[in-house]
Amino acid sequence: MIDGRHGTRDPADSRTPLPRSFFDRPVLHVAPELLGRVLVRSTPAGPVEVRLTEVEAYAGEVDPGSHAYRGKTQRNASMFGPPGHAYVYFIYGMWWNLNLVCGPRGHASGVLIRAGEIVTGTELARQRRPKARKDTELAMGPARLATALGVNRALDGADACGPEGTGELCVLEGHPAPADSVRSGPRTGVGGEGATHPWRYWLDGDPTVSPYRAHRPRNRRHRLDASGGDA
Repeated sequence: MIDGRHGTRDPADSRTPLPRSFFDRPVLHVAPELLGRVLVRSTPAGPVEVRLTEVEAYAGEVDPGSHAYRGKTQRNASMFGPPGHAYVYFIYGMWWNLNLVCGPRGHASGVLIRAGEIVTGTELARQRRPKARKDTELAMGPARLATALGVNRALDGADACGPEGTGELCVLEGHPAPADSVRSGPRTGVGGEGATHPWRYWLDGDPTVSPYRAHRPRNRRHRLDASGGDA
């Protein structure tokens, strides 16, 4: 598939896994530079690969919007671990979300993987997301993406920096997005002091990017919005 703004989307052109040093940097540097990369999720059923088009940065204990803002707990322990590992959590008792840990061990920064284009394993993603009306919706929103990839609690703490094919998760070089195609704005659904931080990054005009929704009180409608739709 070709896109005039972003170039060829074939991930086979660059299969080099990103090194740990890529993630061992400030989260506000890592997050926008993940756009255009290819996230590979391997399961016994087969691989699913997604070209990343939307992410959000969370800056640990200095960020009121972060799970780590009030310190380390059993639930968020993976955020305090080494860079390049997964932090997976269950939200609203319904959906999984996937994050990649950034910065030095103990800083608890991470990037929420919000949306992308499935480039390999589309049929498997469709089986996991039968309610998707079209392929651009398969991974549109963090819960939809996690469902399409087969993310679950067992992936929490998984290393995403190993050689491709040796683990359950890997991030490939892919085709880094040109800086002029990247947009930023407030994070979806974040309220309070962190509401205005422009730490959501997305590819301008990409059809897989999820709609922005401001923070609203938690009710059933809000829970559906936060998932990126009914996963």
